[in-house]
Amino acid sequence: MRELVRNKDAVLITGIEALLNGADIKHMVVDRNMSVLEGSIGVFPRRILVGEEEFDAARRLLEEAGFARELWQDGR
Repeated sequence: MRELVRNKDAVLITGIEALLNGADIKHMVVDRNMSVLEGSIGVFPRRILVGEEEFDAARRLLEEAGFARELWQDGR
């Protein structure tokens, strides 16, 4: 699995999930339950992971949908 998006905005994560679901791209949102530790203040980012075989298609989908700025790049 490769990291596609890392963001603190729960609404953005939900929107990207909807795009991926609509394109039938399997993904996983991790760190969603960190709010238990942080007290629901949104300190920790949520991450969307995609399998290696679907990673390029997922990137292209988000770029075409106008979410290119949200794509995670190692070291960013």
